[in-house]
Amino acid sequence: MEAKAANSWLKTTETSESKIEKTTARFIAETLKGYGITHVFYVDAILRRALVEMESLGIHKILTHSEKAAAYMADGFSRVSRGPSVCMAQSVGAANLAAGLQDSYLGHSSVLAITGRKPPLFQYRNAYQEINHDPMFESVTKYHANISDPKQLSFLLRQALRETTSGKPGPAHLDVFGNLGDEISMVKGDFRTIIEEPFKQSPPLRIRPEQKSVVAVAELLREAKRPVIVAGGGVKASGAETEIVKLAELLSIPVATSVTGKGSIVETHPLSVGAVGSYSRWCANRVVSEADVVLFVGSQTGDQVSCDWRIPPMGTSVIQIDIDPSELGRNYPNTVGLLGDARETVGMIIECFDGTVERPQWINRIQELVRDWQEELAPLRNSDAMPIRPERLCKEITDCLPQNAILVADTGHAAIWTGTMVYITNSKQTYMRAAGSLGWGFPAALGAKCAAPERPVVCFTGDAGFWYHLSELETALRYGIKTVTIVNNNYGIGQCVPGIKAAYGETEGKKEEMYQFSDVSFAKIANEIGCLGIRVDRPEEIAGAINQALESSLPAVVEVITDMNCVSPKPWIPPIA
Repeated sequence: MEAKAANSWLKTTETSESKIEKTTARFIAETLKGYGITHVFYVDAILRRALVEMESLGIHKILTHSEKAAAYMADGFSRVSRGPSVCMAQSVGAANLAAGLQDSYLGHSSVLAITGRKPPLFQYRNAYQEINHDPMFESVTKYHANISDPKQLSFLLRQALRETTSGKPGPAHLDVFGNLGDEISMVKGDFRTIIEEPFKQSPPLRIRPEQKSVVAVAELLREAKRPVIVAGGGVKASGAETEIVKLAELLSIPVATSVTGKGSIVETHPLSVGAVGSYSRWCANRVVSEADVVLFVGSQTGDQVSCDWRIPPMGTSVIQIDIDPSELGRNYPNTVGLLGDARETVGMIIECFDGTVERPQWINRIQELVRDWQEELAPLRNSDAMPIRPERLCKEITDCLPQNAILVADTGHAAIWTGTMVYITNSKQTYMRAAGSLGWGFPAALGAKCAAPERPVVCFTGDAGFWYHLSELETALRYGIKTVTIVNNNYGIGQCVPGIKAAYGETEGKKEEMYQFSDVSFAKIANEIGCLGIRVDRPEEIAGAINQALESSLPAVVEVITDMNCVSPKPWIPPIA
């Protein structure tokens, strides 16, 4: 039984056993359970007694083959669940775990990392396998704390969960006393298990901007001749997709997205122009460059979404909506900045209008650009060339992707191909991509599947990315985590080929050593592990292989042999005046 107490905006839940004397291991397990944690991703050995208590409460323990994979799985879990997730490692694995948090830090997901550290008398004395953890975690987390006294757990664990989900989400880290955390987890005491209900999800609190600023934005959008919305990852983090589409339709405003914001509007919508920036469709870059007012929603306006701040050109009227005040005007001086939650703020703008705004010339222009891009790409998407062109692979994925699927993309070419050439055609489909860490895609997909076991999860990665965490195929099989991994296999690091060839120029040498891998069959490896592996050499075989993988009861790998010489198109950038 539970007793609930309301404290103005904050609802807390206190379990009926919260005041009974218990071990800190039990307290940790009860707290994580209360915050909606269903899976913990870890490398042994850390908080073993707490893991036993978690099991008794129904939390699944996912033992991984590396700490980075554990962090990536927790990242994928959090991005899908929109709530906190947990990864853990002992002291000697802390450096690996910290490296794995880079992507959740850059991608703003609510990951709680827990590590052990040796006692104070072992510090600064050349203790075996011990280094200072603080600098490693301070650069990849928004909150970091050391726990030396068990009583600290009663407030620091709760605070870490508050920090990781609130404001701009990001990882939190707790470094607990003891190499394996045993010194902390076996202490008995009167530990009250209190759950702050809003912080079980992100965003926990939906901040609204000042009304007068919202009215000013509405007026700017009403008077604009060529406005455009750039939907960033904050749109999806806030769950503001419906509001973005409603605003776009109400005011006849085209919508571009960052690659992270892909899926904010379905890409078959007449107002969708695709991904903008350096990983982009040229039609989207043209539209944003021609706009007279750009509304950035939940976007950090970084170099990737803006092609080094050239799209839109400096001097364009910019409106920015963000939950973090430090982002307003960081890269583009704002005509108006709105501090608030994306869903709430866009909803307030919509309320300022009692009728639609028509912009036939502008809409005709953006649709013409999109058609031209589609017609230019069509021969490549329908190519029967062998080795297979990645554009054809992207078309087949678009056609085969289930209506409620989660598509997880690695970084580099995997993000470019999927971000620009796989179409999200249903609002129930979810797209998520690495924030920069090669190899993130496959383990993140496993975490995503744990968060949404009822949904199909498809991972798109290259062979370079898949090599990083190939061993987690065994993890997927061991726990029955049924994902489909499509490996764009060109036997090397294809994205790097042009740069390497340019470096050599006319110089003779072994340039292939810098990008070429051995001819290894991932399909055979998958089959040997006990998963399903399918190799595809011909474009007409792609759809059948993907559908077979989706229908399989096993984790599946679809290995598609593609052309190393196919590189993604360079982004369109306006000429320098």
